[in-house]
Amino acid sequence: MATDRVKPQLVFVHGIGGPREPRQELSEWKQALAHGAREAGYASEISALTMDWSADSSFAYYGDLFTTGQAQGAGGAGELDEQQAQLTLDLLAELLDELAALPEHRGNRGLDRVRAQLRPGEQAQGAMNAVRHLNRMLAAVAAVPGLSWGARRLSRVELLGILSQPGRYLRRAEPDAAGRTLDQRIRARVLDCLDPERPAIVLAHSLGTVVALESLAEHPGPVELFVTVGSPITTRGVVWPLLRPRPPATPESVTAWADFRDGDDVVVPKRRLADAVSPNSAGIRPTPHRLDSATLWSHNAATYLRRKEVARPVMAALAALTAARP
Repeated sequence: MATDRVKPQLVFVHGIGGPREPRQELSEWKQALAHGAREAGYASEISALTMDWSADSSFAYYGDLFTTGQAQGAGGAGELDEQQAQLTLDLLAELLDELAALPEHRGNRGLDRVRAQLRPGEQAQGAMNAVRHLNRMLAAVAAVPGLSWGARRLSRVELLGILSQPGRYLRRAEPDAAGRTLDQRIRARVLDCLDPERPAIVLAHSLGTVVALESLAEHPGPVELFVTVGSPITTRGVVWPLLRPRPPATPESVTAWADFRDGDDVVVPKRRLADAVSPNSAGIRPTPHRLDSATLWSHNAATYLRRKEVARPVMAALAALTAARP
């Protein structure tokens, strides 16, 4: 059967964070997208979206893989090895640099002190291991007054568990009994949601954009639209140098890629995806979209999905795929 004659798929890929209930998350993400669709003028198509009439939707959940202890020779987030801890330190440093650049944090001496301590001189750094330094820095971050990104509401263990996830994924380690590394098991969750015989729309958030990009490089089926929101893909010190395959490029399966970043989203580097990612053989590269919100924590997935700018291309792609069906 031709791929343009079957029911399409709508796949959501989440980012970092604690345990989730996939069915509840799927419902909440669709409701947020429905809000944006209504704002974008697609009110009559909302029921088709939320009831899965226009596309079969799924939530590619992998968060449990960070906590189930399937790895051999690697503990949970509280037992990082030196390389994982260093990757987490580098990510934390870049995140705090982005925070310090926001107008509300300029002149925040506590934040400036923590940033200086994160990058000690070579002699000082050699006197401490990365794991011990990371634990010290997480405690210092939690004590900084005026942070608006939620760090002070989390315990050190919770913060470590969340911030360590990108480094653990990109470390390409923690094999299970079958020898599959953590990143391979995570990508398998995404690929399990994708039928190569059916067209797909993939919407990914935060770390999920990294996972989805690498997963789609392995996916042979058609992806009519790839949407990334709050993406850290171009983070220079941590994510970008460790992406696979290299050089990072639009997957061959992708027909269109829309990338959305909020101007106040500290997780998103200033370097645009469109300027960094190579096009695929069809010349497809990310199309950048800048958003501006009035929220204290603009990185939230639902905050992005509720925007009409994000919902519009998704609904247009769904309409086009629905029209192609008999």
